[in-house]
Amino acid sequence: LSGCDSGFGQATARHLDIMGFRVFASVLDLQSPGAQELRQSCSTRLTLLQMDLTKTEDIQRVLQHIQANTNSTGLWGLVNNAGFNDTIADAELSPLGKFRACMEVNFFGSLELTKGLLPLLRSAGGRIVTVSSPAGDMPFPCLAAYGASKAALSLVMDTFRSELQPWGIKVSLILPGYYKTGTTCDPAFWNLQKQQLLASLPQELLQAYGEDYVEEINQQFIQFMKVAVEDLSAVVNSITEGLLAANPAVRYYPGQGLGIMYFIHRYLPYFVRDLFLKGFFINPKLPRALRREQHNDVKK
Repeated sequence: LSGCDSGFGQATARHLDIMGFRVFASVLDLQSPGAQELRQSCSTRLTLLQMDLTKTEDIQRVLQHIQANTNSTGLWGLVNNAGFNDTIADAELSPLGKFRACMEVNFFGSLELTKGLLPLLRSAGGRIVTVSSPAGDMPFPCLAAYGASKAALSLVMDTFRSELQPWGIKVSLILPGYYKTGTTCDPAFWNLQKQQLLASLPQELLQAYGEDYVEEINQQFIQFMKVAVEDLSAVVNSITEGLLAANPAVRYYPGQGLGIMYFIHRYLPYFVRDLFLKGFFINPKLPRALRREQHNDVKK
């Protein structure tokens, strides 16, 4: 189970431990408050492992540990939960490095871990449950870097699902709504990210869009995160069902409002979908250069 420092990973690790399972929970930092909390609240069956999904040596060390401890039984389940995003901005304003960082954790890290554990999963005819995002299915404004990595993750897991059927491995995707997890709801974190983004933008882009444009996006996102759900149990239950149900669903959608969102996405015209996502999530104001042009047009 990856990404157990906080959020879904931490809550799921605790839940599975209470149910009596042997859990291998990976954390970025063994001394983090989340890791300490798991040590205190869980049984000795739970093993905490340090892993940064961007480091092959970390992944290999975890693979070796799990292999040594499950060789006789195989591994019943893998939960790919670790995820990363630190950018809320238009695709044009998001540095290329931010796209790469999201791909490294959300796609390549999860892919490497999954491939490494597949021999153990095949011998047990086990399960793969992966936490993706509706942002990987729809073009949420200002989430291109994160959304693109989750789209790639969803697609590769869907491919595994069809390819691993002969081995008896079942693969499920979890696409949660909006929940309070980790730094996602910390305004100070997002304000710092905004300052760093503004400092890194080329002058031409900063003039075309305007500082106030980036400020407004950040404010809208912080407002949006205030309605994020604190009770993570719907997601934990979906992950657990993916691991344990005789016939798990291919996709789980824990969270409010996802039904209407997917209905609009699938059945209504593009312009309606775009309007809905802006109204629901972030609706950026006009970039500065376009406001000037409008103003000049009015003068004429």
